[in-house]
Amino acid sequence: MSPRSTGPSGLVIVDKPAGLTSHGVVSRLRRLAGTRRVGHAGTLDPMATGVLVIGVEKATRLLGHLALTEKEYTATIRLGQATVTDDAEGEVTSAAPAAGITRAQVDAGVAALTGPIEQVPSKVSAIKVGGVRSYTRVREGEDFELAARPVTVRSFTVHEMRTPQDAPEVLDLDVTVVCSSGTYIRALARDLGAGLGVGGHLTALRRTRVGPYDLAAARTLEQLEESFAVLPIEQAAAAAFPRWDVPADGARLLANGVRIATPALGAGPHAAFDPEGRLVALVEDEGGKARIVAGFAS
Repeated sequence: MSPRSTGPSGLVIVDKPAGLTSHGVVSRLRRLAGTRRVGHAGTLDPMATGVLVIGVEKATRLLGHLALTEKEYTATIRLGQATVTDDAEGEVTSAAPAAGITRAQVDAGVAALTGPIEQVPSKVSAIKVGGVRSYTRVREGEDFELAARPVTVRSFTVHEMRTPQDAPEVLDLDVTVVCSSGTYIRALARDLGAGLGVGGHLTALRRTRVGPYDLAAARTLEQLEESFAVLPIEQAAAAAFPRWDVPADGARLLANGVRIATPALGAGPHAAFDPEGRLVALVEDEGGKARIVAGFAS
């Protein structure tokens, strides 16, 4: 067994290329970081590009909490064709002319998919059904249904409508979506097309932001190969969570798992720092006491 790495803990914001799985990115980062303690906060499909948040060493403990934050995407939706995967990688299952669809119809369809909605995930997703990934069941030819789940689409903006020269029967929409964790952009494309009666699927997807981390902070794999560095865990936590500066005695107690008294922290995780600026824990206020949701002192 290889020795455990003692390298720096932190985040790496990767601009994922098309054609590579999120697990493939993690594998590359494990080699560059020299440790197996590497994970990601929320997958991207192989077709998709953009922001993938990677945690190294202790920062892997942040990932489950970062995965719950708001996300932003740019995408292209093709109206006039539905596919088995709800994106361009799947076979076309139905087609109907979309050239006559008006902007008013599109805007009405988009409005119906904005705000708190119940969304049925794409069947070719990583959701488990009876312990088996949904996409595995699809590949094995199973007929099943996924339950709808609540998500929030905070904004769904159509920037351009265009008809491709080589496919006059379809209509392409360039859009931006800001949404809660768990929202499937493929499913939005599918449902928009279904609502308009012509079918729809996703032909391009780029994630531009996960919580506070956006493309401006992201580096390509090629850049990381040339110069690998992490965003220190203290900076990463301070950017993503409200900060709570704890006195030295309180920090020592927190480091030992003691639930100390808190000020009025408000809802959600807070990053607790000691007087030296070190991240001690992520905590939540529970009855005036700090409940530790992730510790970083060891």
